[in-house]
Amino acid sequence: MLRLGRREFDTHEAVIMAIVNRTPDSFYDQGATFRDEPALDRVEQAVAEGAAIIDIGGVKAGPGEHVDAAEEARRTVGFVAEVRRRHPDVVISVDTWRHEVGEAVCEAGADLLNDAWGGVDPKLAEVAARYDVGLVCTHAGGVEPRTRPHRTTYEDVMADILDVTVGLAERAAALGVRRDAILIDPGHDFGKNTRHSLEATRRLAEMTGTGWPVLVSLSNKDFVGETLDKPVKERLLGTLATTAVSAWLGAQVYRVHEVAETRQILDMVRSIQGHRPPAVARRGLA
Repeated sequence: MLRLGRREFDTHEAVIMAIVNRTPDSFYDQGATFRDEPALDRVEQAVAEGAAIIDIGGVKAGPGEHVDAAEEARRTVGFVAEVRRRHPDVVISVDTWRHEVGEAVCEAGADLLNDAWGGVDPKLAEVAARYDVGLVCTHAGGVEPRTRPHRTTYEDVMADILDVTVGLAERAAALGVRRDAILIDPGHDFGKNTRHSLEATRRLAEMTGTGWPVLVSLSNKDFVGETLDKPVKERLLGTLATTAVSAWLGAQVYRVHEVAETRQILDMVRSIQGHRPPAVARRGLA
């Protein structure tokens, strides 16, 4: 059982985490949800389409304009509070690596801290424990936040992913973060080239086999674009194919831009696996 905020998710429940970027330079939507009203509209739409988690980010993952902790907090804290007011039952996640921002958003009502940079600030896990919120433990290959990998090599990429993410998860649990509120993430594209991310996907069962719930952030990423030679706006089909494979291999949480399409993919895979009945069953019964 995964418990985040007011929600409980059983082992076979596929959970959608919708991305809401409070940045003017996000790689996918180019700042479409930087202003409050479009961002709040995005939250409404995502929840209506089946997202259980809203992931709010105040800093672009890639290189770009410098954003200090104060500006990151300005972009996220008030917005978290408003989403909490409007949606008391939705799980609010904040994508940050800074403990100062983590503390501020937890005060505002966040339920989950999504640390995409692999524990670069060790105090963030302490914040999660102190506020009794969840934590995402990600493999980022040891790179500094907001930098791209360059000629990264691994003797065994999945072995490294497991060593880092399970180690971060166990450390978080030792600090007092609830074990049923900790997730691990292979960190597609983070500290990895395209072949590394493809291998991480192919071997995802090794992560799900650890017993920790696995989150995958696949949506429109560069490894999809390079695999198919497609620009950012033409990566949906590749993303959904990777989502289906990840679902079959046992991932539980999916951080996405396109909620409705992902919901159909996950429902179909779960039905094939026998974890979800068909929505209707008329064929051959008349």
